[in-house]
Amino acid sequence: MNPSAARVLVVIPTYDERENIPVVLERLREHVPTADVLVVDDGSPDGTGEVAEKIAADEAAATDARRAIAVLHRSGKLGLGTAYVAGFGWALERGYDVVVEMDADGSHRAQDLPRLLARVSDADLVLGSRWVPGGSVVNWPAHRKVLSVGGNTYTRLVLGIPLRDATGGFRAYRADLLRSLPLGEVASQGYCFQVDMAWRAVRAGARVVEVPITFVEREVGRSKMSRAIVAEALLNVTRWGMRERSRRVAGAFGRSRG
Repeated sequence: MNPSAARVLVVIPTYDERENIPVVLERLREHVPTADVLVVDDGSPDGTGEVAEKIAADEAAATDARRAIAVLHRSGKLGLGTAYVAGFGWALERGYDVVVEMDADGSHRAQDLPRLLARVSDADLVLGSRWVPGGSVVNWPAHRKVLSVGGNTYTRLVLGIPLRDATGGFRAYRADLLRSLPLGEVASQGYCFQVDMAWRAVRAGARVVEVPITFVEREVGRSKMSRAIVAEALLNVTRWGMRERSRRVAGAFGRSRG
């Protein structure tokens, strides 16, 4: 795939990001001006969806517009995982070649996206990674770093996937990979969704690479991280790991008997 010729859609889930979404969309226009954008808004009480609609209309009316912005309105706070699955479906229906996940809070820098897109020429999934050489985080307290590094180490060991940052939400998928995955079966929410998708990609034999990024803690609004999200991720990763080990043991036992 030639990245410069690919049709790229950036999917941005939002919930109460009224102040951040104009900044994120402006930075995307500066650094990846030809990438289209889909804002998936979960009925934000602060009017984020309406703000995005106004920006989309203004951009569509501009004579020098090089991208399209669309807004997908959902009925309420239905979760990060389902927002991305809805965005993936929207992209596949419209024939995009590459689909990007990106947060709305400014933590994922638009200037890092061209380097992710450059790697889709030789990878099916490109992860923006905080924990490979060259990656970093800015303005994070020590406990957040420990939680992220520890969670990714646990995920890598339990699931046996060679990824340093499987929980990160800044990534680029080839559309062909998304078509091959059973997206209707992905029920994970929160950061566990990212692990679920990365693990499915690895198990499907996809080429997955990690590109270093700088992750910047949000300056405006509140983080969506919660104890419930962390607990879901820990529980699901443990369950998946146990299930995979049981499957391998059963397979080895069956082969030995045969």
